[in-house]
Amino acid sequence: MKMLVKGVTMALAMTLTMTLAPVALSAQVGGEARAISLDEAVRLAQLNQPSTIQARNALRTGAGNVRQARFNLGYIPTLGISTGATQRGGERYAEGVKLPTTPNPWSYSRGLNIGAITLFDGGQRWNNYRTQQSNLTASEATLISQQYNVALSVKTSYYAVLTAREQESAAQRQLEQAEQQLRVSTAKINAGSATRTDSLSGAIAVGNARQAILTAQNQLRNANAQLTRYVATPFTVTATAADTSDIAPIELDETSLVAMALEGPAVRQADAQVSAQQAAARGARAPYMPTLSMTMGYGLTVDNSAHYQWGAPSGNSTSLGFNLNYTLFNNFQREQQIITTRVGVENAEANLRDQKFLAQQNLTTFLNNFSTATLTIELNKLQIQAAEENLRVVQQQYNLGTKQLLDLLTAQTSLDNARTSLITSRQNARLAKANIESLIGRDLK
Repeated sequence: MKMLVKGVTMALAMTLTMTLAPVALSAQVGGEARAISLDEAVRLAQLNQPSTIQARNALRTGAGNVRQARFNLGYIPTLGISTGATQRGGERYAEGVKLPTTPNPWSYSRGLNIGAITLFDGGQRWNNYRTQQSNLTASEATLISQQYNVALSVKTSYYAVLTAREQESAAQRQLEQAEQQLRVSTAKINAGSATRTDSLSGAIAVGNARQAILTAQNQLRNANAQLTRYVATPFTVTATAADTSDIAPIELDETSLVAMALEGPAVRQADAQVSAQQAAARGARAPYMPTLSMTMGYGLTVDNSAHYQWGAPSGNSTSLGFNLNYTLFNNFQREQQIITTRVGVENAEANLRDQKFLAQQNLTTFLNNFSTATLTIELNKLQIQAAEENLRVVQQQYNLGTKQLLDLLTAQTSLDNARTSLITSRQNARLAKANIESLIGRDLK
């Protein structure tokens, strides 16, 4: 009987080894991961992610547009200089008579060109400046929004690492219990007080526990790979062990959180877009006003010469002109522009209103999720204590022969489920808190 049990156990072990070998080999790929803190992971991701890079570049472009629009308010024209030299040659005839050759074939021109200065444009430049300012504000809000979106993605991946570690730890305890149960079953078979089914069931339980360990390890490596992609480091990173602690409560009350949510990155971005559309709508009325512009010029007169030379100026000329223009009809382009900008304002205002309601809705959802998860954590801890005590009692009763193996396996399953529920509740609490931080645009320590 002893040799039979040993043979069955070895056969099951060989089968499990052959089944799980590819998983174990693939788990060795990737090398040792370097632990970094959550704050460092968020900082690196905000620095390297394409979305935040694009947002920062949009901010640089918006700052340049504001600078250019501000410069145009100063009635400063464009300046340019010109110079030229021309040589005339060949024979000239008038009514068939050859004319004398020009003694000075070289002619020159020099000038200072001053672009047209718009003295009045119906406020178009000022409204363009205000529009660019609003666009810059919207770009700033977009950058903050992208930073917290990236932070949320990083935290989700970071917490996935912590969850995988907790799952691996729970699977290790599951394995220890299964191995202990297998030893007891084997001893009872040797003593003749149990059947071969008990040993087979124990071997299967050990295999299931090892499978759970490999699954958790694979999830850990996948989470590490995702976290590494976010932080964009040349080496694999993982979460630090210190961040596996319990979830800290939210100290702020709901009223303060609602006020923060209504001033969060998404709401600020929508509000800046409203200001930009309003400035564009004001600028759309400018074509109904006349425009007044001024042009100036300055030139130097240079004597012609027989040979090429720079030549010395012998005189100068200046010009000054004013131009008043008013468009009477332009195929309803002005009217269409006004309609377009008004539609843009209405759409932006509707989006702002919806963003405010969405912020309140999401905050309510995330707070409820966090509160439920934290309360469930405490309940799960009590369930684990009860399941451990129940398993201890059932184990002793099974050892004495007063309980069947099915009772012991049921107690072990209850404990495993309680541990899994605790891990899930912790993950839900972490994600709910991370979503609140992304919504209000600040960290909740």
